[in-house]
Amino acid sequence: MDSCLFCRIAAGEIPVTKVHEDDDLLAFRDINPQAPMHVLVIPKVHIATVNDLTPAHEALVGAMVRCAAQVAKDHGFDASGYRTVFNCNAAAGQTVFHIHLHVLGGRTLRWPPG
Repeated sequence: MDSCLFCRIAAGEIPVTKVHEDDDLLAFRDINPQAPMHVLVIPKVHIATVNDLTPAHEALVGAMVRCAAQVAKDHGFDASGYRTVFNCNAAAGQTVFHIHLHVLGGRTLRWPPG
């Protein structure tokens, strides 16, 4: 999608601070971090929301979660703890309509979030 911010990032049109990239995924630092480590993991294929996932996306979503775990480990937060979050639609805080997994660590994260 030409107008999608994350598609443009995945295509290399907009620079980001990458922490991981492979054929299917890109992980980069959030420009408005909510924790000392705040990384977004995105698929390179456009999928607007979690509601748009199909059974064909199961391996992709699994790879996103595994990537998040590796990012947390690489940043030293695997043992102390980190949070992963998918927001779905505006009321949940989704502002870019291209699925992305937030990976947050480095501070105490309260429950419930809000």
